[in-house]
Amino acid sequence: MEAQNISAKPAKWQADVTDDQQPKIPVSVGVAVAIGVLLWLGPFNGVSSILNPAKLANIMGGAGARVNNFLALLGTIGAVVSTITTIIIGALSDRTRSRWGRRTPWIVAGSFLTAAVMVGLGMVNTVQQLPIFIALWCGIQTFINMIVAPLLAVIADQVAPQHRGTISSIYAIGFVIGQYGGPVVGGRFLSNSNPGLVNTGYFVFALLILLSGPIAAILLREKSSVHMPKERLDLSGFVKAFIFPIHKVRNFYLALFGKMMITIATTAFATYQVFFLTSGMHLGNTASGKYISLMGTATMITAIILSSTAGPISDKLKTRKWVVAFAALLIASGTVLPFFFKSPATMILYGVIAGTGSGIFSSVDQALNLEVLPDPKTAAKDLGILNFANTGAQILAPVLGALLFSMVGEHYLPILPFLSVIALVGAGLVLMINEHKTV
Repeated sequence: MEAQNISAKPAKWQADVTDDQQPKIPVSVGVAVAIGVLLWLGPFNGVSSILNPAKLANIMGGAGARVNNFLALLGTIGAVVSTITTIIIGALSDRTRSRWGRRTPWIVAGSFLTAAVMVGLGMVNTVQQLPIFIALWCGIQTFINMIVAPLLAVIADQVAPQHRGTISSIYAIGFVIGQYGGPVVGGRFLSNSNPGLVNTGYFVFALLILLSGPIAAILLREKSSVHMPKERLDLSGFVKAFIFPIHKVRNFYLALFGKMMITIATTAFATYQVFFLTSGMHLGNTASGKYISLMGTATMITAIILSSTAGPISDKLKTRKWVVAFAALLIASGTVLPFFFKSPATMILYGVIAGTGSGIFSSVDQALNLEVLPDPKTAAKDLGILNFANTGAQILAPVLGALLFSMVGEHYLPILPFLSVIALVGAGLVLMINEHKTV
């Protein structure tokens, strides 16, 4: 039985599934994308937000402007590479013809390549090897997009519009566990007495990401794309395949930049959470690791609860944008709390409030993204462009953090009100989207 669970097989190959063809919720698709995103995002977030800053502090002799500037450089270069490759890989995935489908070959290959590069990243231990560190990080940003872009497109391919809120909620459960569970696991590899434990974290995360593609592929059982009409890659075909969409795109770009603003706030918080605790609240690495684990656990629990219900609720309400805007308000509220109270306990409170917002956002924003796509035939490419909200945040969050750091000094906490305002700007952009009467 095919993963779509469609009631009537279409007469010819088509890029998506209609409501009439899919009366039942395709739960197997939801489980596949949830496990897939969990096993790539958890390791990626654990490395980018915890292990990379800790490793660089070990190599460079402690946290400070030097580490902060290198993180900004790393984030900028890596995100530029990611932005370019995710669009290219998405477009190539849309055009892939194989007995295993359009998405499966990319997802499986991406998991193996990313895991291999992550092992190499864990073996960098000296200042002289920092150029290699940058090159390997760009490799991760490239190969992980072989998982990201095709896996997101699976929902557009195999889920009818009436079920996308529910499937996005299932997807969001894996996303949230990966987003916050990765740093929780990463925090376990921080130690004052054993700095080399950080390297072990890279190897553990590499093993997890190695499993992401094969497990998702087995659960998806994607149908063959051999009989999908082939498209010539002439000038018009090239424009369609690789260029940003230009027709019927108002909602598309409002969703893109609204998501980017909200993601900048959460990404910057995650990037500097170690320094909020160490430089801002004067904790050691071991104590900071414990608070990061507690905060991540609180965030993960609340986010899982909300992400599992927000999608179906948005299906019932027939709106996405109001739910996403409310989520951004919660994220903004939680972000500013450590600035006002300056206590490690407020980091856990951030986890509860922002975790609630992130759970709602992760679930419903994905459904919103699917509904602003200009053309289902180019779903992976256009979702890759929407993923620029994430990669753009990776570029801008460290750069913004470095700029604000130069303004506010070494304590980092005054950065937080700025991040809160940025999340609110994102909410405003999302509210400008013109939703259809039916979702």
